[in-house]
Amino acid sequence: QVRLVESGGGSVQSGGSLRLSCTVTGDRFKTAAMGWYRQAPGKQREFVASITIRGSTRYADALKGRFTISGDNARNTVYLQMNNLTPEDTALYICNQEDVAWGGTHWGQGTQVTVSS
Repeated sequence: QVRLVESGGGSVQSGGSLRLSCTVTGDRFKTAAMGWYRQAPGKQREFVASITIRGSTRYADALKGRFTISGDNARNTVYLQMNNLTPEDTALYICNQEDVAWGGTHWGQGTQVTVSS
């Protein structure tokens, strides 16, 4: 069974930084890409960033320059470095993995990020 375990969330003040991690555990998976989404209270889930197994990255336009996604294939882990955070970044940040061995996408439970002004 494949599981995604996120960590690194927390509470910071506006202008602060956080680094999120997401590690895939289990067996019989083959990762094609991993990514981050976020969902704020009362809002729809929105795309944040993704990275392919070859290292190609994609970002939500509004987050370019502040957020950086990176991956460690050997550790089956993806990171999200978030800088200059604002209260508008407050959300549950959720990791996902495109698993070509399974033929679908796995999702984590999320890690909460709260930014105070």
